Amino acid sequence: MAWFILFVAGLLEIGWAVGLKYTEGFTKRVPSVLTLTSMAASVGMLALALKELPMGTAYAVWTGIGAVGTAAFGIYLFGDPATVARIGCIGLIVAGIVGLKLVS
Repeated sequence: MAWFILFVAGLLEIGWAVGLKYTEGFTKRVPSVLTLTSMAASVGMLALALKELPMGTAYAVWTGIGAVGTAAFGIYLFGDPATVARIGCIGLIVAGIVGLKLVS
């Protein structure tokens, strides 16, 4: 169950990272409230997952999910570059996440 909670926490991290773009420096009320709510929920769920998972592993997986998802949404929503090197580096992060899951 801790891994599922950690996965959802990572998805929420993607939500707040992408949401930051829409807050326009926290000047837009609805995106700001949604982003702050996602931040709190993400960190709260990370804290729950840390009850059972090693801290270093959980934190690395949480940030890895956030980094991969945010990069993917940046490419999809905001036209960030999708170069071979960039996609390859994102793949390395995914490999690291899978590796940490396999050894934990």
